[in-house]
Amino acid sequence: MSIQKVSSKWKKMMVLLKDKYIAPFHPETRKYSLTALEQMCQIYRTVYIKPEQGTHGKGIMRIERTSEATDNTDEPSSEDVTKAPYKLHYVKKKELYCSIADLHKAILKRTLGKSYLVQRGIPLLKYQQRPFDLRVMVQRNLSGNWEATGIIGKVAAKGKIITNINGGGRIVSFEQLMMPYLTKAQTANLKKELFVLGVRTAKCMEKTYPRIKEIGLDIALDGQVKPWILEVNTSPGLYVFGYLPDKSIYRKIKKYAIAYGRLKPAPKSKSTK
Repeated sequence: MSIQKVSSKWKKMMVLLKDKYIAPFHPETRKYSLTALEQMCQIYRTVYIKPEQGTHGKGIMRIERTSEATDNTDEPSSEDVTKAPYKLHYVKKKELYCSIADLHKAILKRTLGKSYLVQRGIPLLKYQQRPFDLRVMVQRNLSGNWEATGIIGKVAAKGKIITNINGGGRIVSFEQLMMPYLTKAQTANLKKELFVLGVRTAKCMEKTYPRIKEIGLDIALDGQVKPWILEVNTSPGLYVFGYLPDKSIYRKIKKYAIAYGRLKPAPKSKSTK
């Protein structure tokens, strides 16, 4: 039986929002439109525009409202909105726009008629002055049960808004990333919490998509070290875990992936006489 893959970020989010435990971990997300853009930019200081279907961070844009509001949940005054420009950031380019209408036109030129989402921006924690997020890997184990098998940190390349390795990001261990923010005990507790969240997410997804075998959760941590689910991948990259110092994690991930058919087993070497 083939492994089920779900490409629509919107469909996956709609499934997960039905779970009362998982829903609070989701930043507000809407289907992209001029109205959605305007309302989200009024509510939040930073928002992300991302393709509904896409991988490796391609097509993602960030918008920053440059008013002086300090709380990203506060609505700006009408005076602030009138005079404050909007900064559109994609790849390594930054552009300023003085109205939502002009900003919308610029975004449409890049979306090319494809379906996009607008999502609340989470202010990411930083490592060596660069933002990072996390990837939690969850797989069916040899008994067919869901198991969280690994966690890594993805640090953005200089000037980039995405953390993906394909976009120049780099892998750093979860424990190293947490050293400036948490004690060892707190880090261990957070890891357990993220693993529980990962398994709960897989079980929730399974109810609608029974043939999934693995998921990768992209997790943001805000200034209070609160986790936020940015995205759930049903065909996550495995090789990134090979960058971890502990190679046993990668070996387990590959072992499970071979068992449920994602990877082919390595060919046996022929013995020589």
